[in-house]
Amino acid sequence: MKKNLLSAAFLFAALQGFSQNDTTVTTNTDTIKAGNFTIIKKAGKAGTKGKNGVSFSWKKNENNKNPNIKTNWFVLDLGFTNYIDKTDYTFAQAGNYVRTLNAAAGAVTEQSLRLKTGKSSNVNLWIFMQKLNVSKNILNLKYGLGLEMYNFRFDRSPSYRKDPNPFIFNDSIGFSKNKLYAGYLTIPFMLNINTNPKAKNAFSFSAGISAGYLISSRNKQVSDIRGKIKYKGDFDLQPFRVALVGDIGIGPIRVYGSYSLNALHKESTRLNQYPYAIGIRLSSW
Repeated sequence: MKKNLLSAAFLFAALQGFSQNDTTVTTNTDTIKAGNFTIIKKAGKAGTKGKNGVSFSWKKNENNKNPNIKTNWFVLDLGFTNYIDKTDYTFAQAGNYVRTLNAAAGAVTEQSLRLKTGKSSNVNLWIFMQKLNVSKNILNLKYGLGLEMYNFRFDRSPSYRKDPNPFIFNDSIGFSKNKLYAGYLTIPFMLNINTNPKAKNAFSFSAGISAGYLISSRNKQVSDIRGKIKYKGDFDLQPFRVALVGDIGIGPIRVYGSYSLNALHKESTRLNQYPYAIGIRLSSW
C-alpha cells in the first residue's frame, strides 16, 4: 500500500513538472492543447470511457485561416458586352475588308455594325483563380486561367465571309439572329486589396491587366430564307487581346469589368472597335 502511494505521488510530481516546463501543452478543466491537436473532455459515451464516466475526443487545430495562397475553382462571369467604335468608315470603305456587294443593301457604316446592347453577352469561365499574399493578406496578387466568350449581337445585317480572304459586307436579307462570337484563352493579373482578411465577407477590390489568345470565332445567322448557318474563321480578328480588368464587391457578391486596349480586328481591316464588358462574378472571394 505504501509502495502504491509513493508511486502515485511520484507520478503526480512528474506531471506537475512537465506542465510547468513544456509550453506546447496547456490544460484547463475542459481541454488539453498539444501541438496541432485539442483533446476535449466531456461526459458521454463517445470516445474512450473512463471510471469517472467521462469521455475524450480530439480535433485538429485550425491555426492558419489566412494561408498565403488561396485557390478558387471554376469562377463564372455573366455579363453584357459592347464596343466603342472609333472607325473612320470613309477610310475603311476604301480598303479591301469592308465591301459593298449589293447596291440595295448599301455600304457598311457605323449603323451597320451597331449592336443590340441587351442581347450582346459576355460569359467567362475561369478554370481557377488564385490569390497570393503579398502583405498581411491585405495586399494580394490575383491571377488565373480561363475562357472569355463574347457574343456581339448585331442590330442589322452585316455578314462575315472568307473567299479566300476575310471580308465584311451588308447582306441583302434580314436576320432574326446575327452575331459574331469570339472566344479567348485568357490569363488575368491583378492587385487585390482585402480590407479585412479576418472577415468572411469583407469588402475587396482588384485591378490589373489580362492577356488573351483567340481560339475560336464564327458568324452565326438565323433567317427564314437560309435557316441557321454558322460561318467559321478568324475573320481577321486580332489573335491577341490585352485588356484592363477589375472587380469589386463584398464576399461572393462581385461586379467585374473589362476594357480592351487593342481593337477587335486587325489593323489591316481599318476597323477600330474596342470591346468592353460588365457583369456579375460568382466567386467565393
